[in-house]
Formats: sequence, structure tokens, C-alpha cells
Amino acid sequence: MEILRWLQEWFTSHCNGDWEHESGIRITTIDNPGWHVSINLRETELASRQVDVVQIERTDDDWVHCKIEDGCFSGAGGPGNLEEILRTFYHWATND
Repeated sequence: MEILRWLQEWFTSHCNGDWEHESGIRITTIDNPGWHVSINLRETELASRQVDVVQIERTDDDWVHCKIEDGCFSGAGGPGNLEEILRTFYHWATND
């Protein structure tokens, strides 16, 4: 659960009265089944971050795709991969 604590702190540190209304974090389910995570990076230190696309295909239920495009982190994965998606964002956000 440490990744959730870190994500909460990252979110809170970017709340400035405007960003959280226009941007923010969305975690939703998809019908594969699986997860989708969208984090708007506009007006953050990560807005211009360039990273390699992550595309891992282990099985039909164990997969992760993550990228940053147009100022937004987008991650998707199988039903057991939510934490891996969030850890990918953490890694990208904390490594220069």
C-alpha cells in the first residue's frame, strides 16, 4: 500500500486550487477485464517528461501498457496489474 500513500502525496503536492479541478487522477476498470489509470501531468514537473513506452504481455490476464502522451500518463493492465501500473508511474515520476 506504500504506492497508494506516495500517489496521495504526489496528488496533494500538485493541488493548487486549479490543477485538481482541471486535471487529476482517474483509476477505472476496463472490460478486458483490467484497469486503466490516467494522470494529467499538465502544469506539473512531469509535463514534458519523455519516457519509453512500456508494453509487457505475459498472459491474457497479466499485461501492462504504459506511456506518456500529450501531457498525460496512460496506463492499462490486467485485473491483477493495478499496482504494477502505479509503480511504473512512480518510477517515471521519481527518476530523472
